[in-house]
Amino acid sequence: MEEKDKILIVQDDEDTRFILEKLLTLNNYEVTSAKDGLEALNLIPEYKPKVIIADWTMPRMDGIELCKKLKENPETKVIYFILLTARASTKDVVSGFNSGADDFLVKPIDNQEILARLRAGIRIFDLQNELTKFQHSKALLELACTIGHQINNPLSGLILSFNSIKEELSTEQIKTLEEDLLIIEKSIERITNSVKILINLENPEITSYAGNNNMLKI
Repeated sequence: MEEKDKILIVQDDEDTRFILEKLLTLNNYEVTSAKDGLEALNLIPEYKPKVIIADWTMPRMDGIELCKKLKENPETKVIYFILLTARASTKDVVSGFNSGADDFLVKPIDNQEILARLRAGIRIFDLQNELTKFQHSKALLELACTIGHQINNPLSGLILSFNSIKEELSTEQIKTLEEDLLIIEKSIERITNSVKILINLENPEITSYAGNNNMLKI
C-alpha cells in the first residue's frame, strides 16, 4: 500500500481546522492538526510532515514564530511551510516570506488553489530530500575513499614487516608462535578486505551500532 504524504494543519479556529482536515483527507493525504505553534512543535519530530499549513494569528505561538523556529533547525527546515492569513498587504507578504515561509495563502481560500499549492510543496520537499540524500551519499563516498587510502598505506608497511619477520623466524619459533601469527594474518586479511570495500564503495548505507550510534555499513 502506497504511503500517503503527511500534512500538518496548525490552526486555532476549530471550524477552519475541520474543513481543511476533511478536504485534505478526501484528497488522499494523511492529516493531523495542532491548535497553535507550541502544540505543533511537539508533534513535528514524530509525525514528520512534508507540508505545514499554519495560520498567521494564533495564541501562545503564531505561524510566523513557528516558521522561524522550524527554518532555524536543520532537521525541519526542509518542511514546506504555507502561511495562511487574512492579511493581504505587501508589507505582510514580505514579513511572511522573511520568516522563511515557502508560500502564502490569503483567506478566503479556494479549495483547488490550496490543493495545487500542496502538490507543488510536496514536489519541492521530495526534490530537496533527494538532493540532501545525494549530497550525503557523495560525502560518505568521499570519506570512505579517503579513509581507505589512509589505511592502505600503513597497511602495506605492516604486511611487508610481518612477512619479513616471518622469514627471519626459525621453524621452531614459527611453531611456537603459530597461533599468534595466524591471528595477525587473519587480522591483516580483514583489514585488507575492508580497505578494498571502502575504496570501491558505490552505495553507502548507515546502520545502527551500539545503541543510538550509527556507522557506515561495509
